[in-house]
Amino acid sequence: MSTDLATVTDLVEKFLAEHPPASTDDQVLRGARFDAGLAYPHFDQGFGGLGVDPTLSPVVERLFLDAGCSDWSSRNVIGLGMAAQTVHTHGTPAQKTKYLRPLFTGEEIWCQLFSEPGAGSDLAALATRAVPDGDEYVLNGQKIWTSLGHMARRGLLVARTDPDQPKHRGLSYFLLDMTTPGVEVRGLRQITGQAEFNEVYLTDARVPAADLLGAVGDGWRVAMTTLMNERVAIGRRGGGRGDGPIGAAVRAYRKAVAEGRADAADRDRLLQLWTRVEAARLTNTRAAARAGQGAPGPEGSIAKLQFAELNKAVFEFAVDLAGDEAMLIDDYTFSRPGASSASHAAQDVRKAYLRSLANSIEGGTSEIMRNILGERVLGLPGEPRIDRDRPWKDVPRS
Repeated sequence: MSTDLATVTDLVEKFLAEHPPASTDDQVLRGARFDAGLAYPHFDQGFGGLGVDPTLSPVVERLFLDAGCSDWSSRNVIGLGMAAQTVHTHGTPAQKTKYLRPLFTGEEIWCQLFSEPGAGSDLAALATRAVPDGDEYVLNGQKIWTSLGHMARRGLLVARTDPDQPKHRGLSYFLLDMTTPGVEVRGLRQITGQAEFNEVYLTDARVPAADLLGAVGDGWRVAMTTLMNERVAIGRRGGGRGDGPIGAAVRAYRKAVAEGRADAADRDRLLQLWTRVEAARLTNTRAAARAGQGAPGPEGSIAKLQFAELNKAVFEFAVDLAGDEAMLIDDYTFSRPGASSASHAAQDVRKAYLRSLANSIEGGTSEIMRNILGERVLGLPGEPRIDRDRPWKDVPRS
């Protein structure tokens, strides 16, 4: 379908005239957006899209936000940022029909069941088993660091279906109903006092074979779609120019100046941070465009790495400006679990700084991001991998 920016903009304007944000329930409006092909404009027609160029999707989203529509990116960050693209790229027509609309409307929150106690940075080493039993698979294992697991109706799950294959080739990808018997979610308390992460235990939990995403044994390739989109989603947190953490840092600086606690060195440090954040934002814009094609390029890893390191640096600066007050943490709480760092910044920068320390771990550690960029972008030799071609069952594990 050949649709240019002017045509898409006209479609959005007509839609908003028929569904004024101020007088339309958020969920109803989002359902109507999906039906009109304005949920993910680059998706296929009938599945929330128009089949247009992926670069038009962020433009459409901005038009809705500018018109006063609610930003749902933090309410269902895994669903909107990772699950939707993965299901659209690898799902059957029946799976797309079943999952994409309630995901976009917010009727169903999603979580990601990837990491395990013995398989974090080395995800392919995961041990959760999926054993076929008729037209179902029986799941047993443990997942950890599951954001929104306590709120989610659906989960993106990677499990091992063939332990005789090397670790990357014996995996399969499932769409799990989190209300299934045998699925137990337990909160993990963080240094901030929140429990937005969880550990999930799977004990003889059953998932229909119809909820296998992609082919049996093709789970690693499907997971890469999720992970690359996850890095883009994490990397583009922070909003537009001057928003998010850097906006909080600017406010902290102005307050310090008004109270006579800032000097030229602080100003220089702020300007350097602002420049780095703006350069990262522009890189993220390119990454977001490629994300719409299903498999983002290395910009996703760049965005994720920059987000993690910059977020810590920006909030550290804001905390430094607070002086003695930075040593005292009050009883303020963050906003709802799963909220973005931009939302955290609107609360207490001291707690936001503590939360930012996790940014270099979640969604792939900064060390892994550097390995990816070194190997796939710079062409540097890869790290030694002695277990790549050995059957998973023969690889020593802790």
